[in-house]
Amino acid sequence: MGGLDYGTDPDRVEGIAAQVHDVAERGVEIALVVGAGNIYRGLQGAAAGMDRATADYMGMLATVLNALTLQDALEKRGAHTRVLSAIQVTEVAEPYIRRRAIRHLEKGRIVIFAAGTGNPFFTTDTAAALRALEIRAEVILMAKHGVEGVFDADPSEVPDAKFLPEITHRQAIERGLRVMDSTALSLCMDNDLPICVFNLADERNIDRIVSGERVGTVVSSNGRLDRGNGHPAADPAAPASGQRPDDRSPAGLPGSRGGGRR
Repeated sequence: MGGLDYGTDPDRVEGIAAQVHDVAERGVEIALVVGAGNIYRGLQGAAAGMDRATADYMGMLATVLNALTLQDALEKRGAHTRVLSAIQVTEVAEPYIRRRAIRHLEKGRIVIFAAGTGNPFFTTDTAAALRALEIRAEVILMAKHGVEGVFDADPSEVPDAKFLPEITHRQAIERGLRVMDSTALSLCMDNDLPICVFNLADERNIDRIVSGERVGTVVSSNGRLDRGNGHPAADPAAPASGQRPDDRSPAGLPGSRGGGRR
C-alpha cells in the first residue's frame, strides 16, 4: 500500500480510504478485496524453497493485516465497515459467509474481503473475481499502481507500448496481457463479468468511473461495463450505477443484483 518497497504507507492508505468513503457516501455498494504484496508474496516464498501451500497461507494472513489497516482508515472517516475473512481469525474479522456479505452491503456497510479464497494456489485476483460473482457485483474495478490501464506490452520495458482502451477477456488471455492471472480472467470471461483497469494514483478515478466516465481500460465481452444488458455504463450522462431511487443504497466491488456493486 503505497510507494514504499515494504510495509504500509499511511498517506496512501488514507488516500484510498478517502476515495472509497466518498463514493460510498453517494449510495454505491462497495466491497473490497485486498492483496498483500507490500508484506509477503507466496510465489516468492515458494521460489525461495518454501512449500507453496505454506507460503500461500502466509500471504493470506498478510492480507488480513492490510484489511484491518484499511478498515481502521475508513472508520476514522465515519464509514461503517466489516472485514470478512476466508480463514478463521474470529477475534479480528467475521468469517466469510456469502449471504452475510450481501446483507452488510444492503445495510450500507463497506465490506472488505480478506484471506483471498482461503485456499492455496489461488491468487487475490481470483478471490476478487469469485467474490464479485458471489455478491452479484456489476463490475470489478482493478486498481493499478502508476499504470493507466492495459498496454500491449509492459510500458516499463517497452517505451512505445500502446495503451488499449478496451479489450475482450479472451483477447487478454490469448495475448498474455497482465490484466489479472489467467484463472481469474477465465472466471470473468465465463460469467461475462466486466473489469475496469485504472490508475489508483489519480484520486478522482474511482468517482469518475462510478459517475459513468470512461477511465482506464475496459475488459469485457462487448467493450463496455454493462455485461451486455444494453445499458450504456460508459455514458457520462448516465447516473452512477448502484444508486437506488432513494439514493441511499451502498456501493459494491464487482457484479450486480439490480443495484450496482463495485
